Amino acid sequence: MAYHSGYGAHGSKHRARAAPDPPPLFDDTSGGYSSQPGGYPATGADVAFSVNHLLGDPVANVAMAYGSSIASHGKDMVHKELHRFVSVSKLKYFFAVDTAYVAKKLGLLVFPYTHQNWEVQYSRDAPLPPRQDLNAPDLYIPTMAFITYVLLAGMALGIQKRSPPLFSPEVLGLCASTALVWVVMEVLALLLGLYLATVRSDLSTFHLLAYSGYKYVGMILSVLTGLLFGSDGYYVALAWTSSALMYFIVRSLRTAALGPDSMGGPVPRQRLQLYLTLGAAAFQPLIIYWLTFHLVR
Repeated sequence: MAYHSGYGAHGSKHRARAAPDPPPLFDDTSGGYSSQPGGYPATGADVAFSVNHLLGDPVANVAMAYGSSIASHGKDMVHKELHRFVSVSKLKYFFAVDTAYVAKKLGLLVFPYTHQNWEVQYSRDAPLPPRQDLNAPDLYIPTMAFITYVLLAGMALGIQKRSPPLFSPEVLGLCASTALVWVVMEVLALLLGLYLATVRSDLSTFHLLAYSGYKYVGMILSVLTGLLFGSDGYYVALAWTSSALMYFIVRSLRTAALGPDSMGGPVPRQRLQLYLTLGAAAFQPLIIYWLTFHLVR
């Protein structure tokens, strides 16, 4: 009994320690967790150690350098091929416009008969951008007019009361592709005509695309007038916009685009140049009518 009482007296001072848990046989690495007890994520120091270890690996450094070189080489090839077919610097020139230029150019397209000077202005043998020269062609107005025409065509077909209805989501794509094909064919025909007529000028594909795209302004005005005033208003607007565009094309191609030097050749060549200009101008009303007559009933 004395022994048991003595043990009880000193039991609060000398307690038995619990045996430590045995170490795990395998580290639990599932889910990106470290081997810390409790399954908590790895600390910032562990992550930094892993990154430094990866960067310090020679194989990883070589792979990263090789991947960077491939990406840089691919980027250079893309830029090279892009500049091969499309000159970005020249393309920026045709979009260098401002609000004042757009307003004046639209007025010139609608009423070009009072305009006197049609020559393109130059500065140090380089043409001035459109925002500084009203006679310089641009691609901003044709692009915006093309998009507006496609949307207006969808609206015009949608409000027509027909059975079955003509409008569908595919109609927008059909109108856009049809108008684009006609412009491409017109530009190709002009390029072929310039080649056959041996015209020496600074005309490029962008110039021809700009002059061909101005017809969308007249198309928009004709369709809007037809929607507001019926078929009679449509034909009046078609006649006005077509005649204005023909006058604009003839004066622009003869003076601004072809230039006086190209008109100083032999008489047969001058006649070819004149026929080419008149043919390009006479073709505009036909395309305008073909792409707009079905939108007004």
